[in-house]
Amino acid sequence: MGEFRSYRINASRRAPTIDWLTRGLEASGCRIITPPARTVAPFKVVFETPDGERIGAIFYLFTITCVPTRNRPLDECRFQIKYGNRDGRLHEIWQDPVGLYTTVFLGIDPATGCFVAADPVLHDPTLMFISLEFKQHHYKTIQERGWHTWERDSKIDSEEPTEVLVGGRPERLLDLVRFERAAKGLDQGNRQLLAERLNEVPTRPSLHEPAPAGYKVDPPRLHRLATEFDMHESDILTLIDESPRLKMAVRGWVAEDHLRRALEHVPGVTECARLNLEGKPDIRLRYRGSRPLFIECKNVLRHTTADGLPRVDFQRTRASQGDRCSRYYAPNEFDVLAACLHAITENWEFKYRLPKEMEPHRTCPGKLSNIVRVDDRWAGVEKVLAAAAAVTP
Repeated sequence: MGEFRSYRINASRRAPTIDWLTRGLEASGCRIITPPARTVAPFKVVFETPDGERIGAIFYLFTITCVPTRNRPLDECRFQIKYGNRDGRLHEIWQDPVGLYTTVFLGIDPATGCFVAADPVLHDPTLMFISLEFKQHHYKTIQERGWHTWERDSKIDSEEPTEVLVGGRPERLLDLVRFERAAKGLDQGNRQLLAERLNEVPTRPSLHEPAPAGYKVDPPRLHRLATEFDMHESDILTLIDESPRLKMAVRGWVAEDHLRRALEHVPGVTECARLNLEGKPDIRLRYRGSRPLFIECKNVLRHTTADGLPRVDFQRTRASQGDRCSRYYAPNEFDVLAACLHAITENWEFKYRLPKEMEPHRTCPGKLSNIVRVDDRWAGVEKVLAAAAAVTP
């Protein structure tokens, strides 16, 4: 993670957006401890929530406009990503490496108070003096409902990364900060699912009820995490269930473990294990005595195509500095792609395909296209593993 970069700004010109930020946090029931500086962006704020939690946040804050622009669609709103000089360089969107501060990347409308937030990880790095556009009907939905999430409209079969936006009224600003804290690094399908379920917190009394008199748990059978937390195992699960942000953070790991379980029960599969290595495939196995085969697990997006086909979020969350093609995968990085359909079906089920059968990227030589539909070319696991095992690396 690079050094935090700040930009000098015109205090009077930016005053409405800074005032919106403090009012939005106060409308969410927060008490400002360290207010944002008025001459420097992005805006660093420390505040206390209604339940006493202290949170630090970095706001990359821009202004929304829905004024018609020449040569642009009439039903469009936008905010311009604009700090510093128009120098044509890529600018890093800072993330706190120790997690004390949460980064939020959004446009706001001082007139209505509504905001639209983009994924700060997906936009890192970014050019400055560029616009992020979205449709007015989504903006109207934000005003009507108070909270809304959607996929940003793009050209048909665009190879630009799929992007999920989240919008809300100012009193939902604390929810947005907590959402971004939990959603950091999530694929776009799970980002949207988390945003949709932000308010779905079940009421379960078990976490707060005292254990029955004389209740004992056999120490040898108690999971070491329960011992470390000094909680009953069922109460740890309840704690996760009561927090959609915590639940979603666990979900990606759960998908990989369900994949491992599904694969290790396939006849002929041996040495099946999760790798847990940054930037590497998720599963390694052998099939009927084959060389090691590497399986990449990817989640589908929340919504299907018009004809009902799931779409795989087939891209890395972040590109390397100065190399936009690093966001996309090469066909030799893994042997089998497994698409997890949970974001749509809410069942832990998978479809499989060989990377050599997938379409190349149109503008990044040696990379695979990120436009991936789960159609009838995807096959059952045994057929795909057999084909992968027959390929000489």
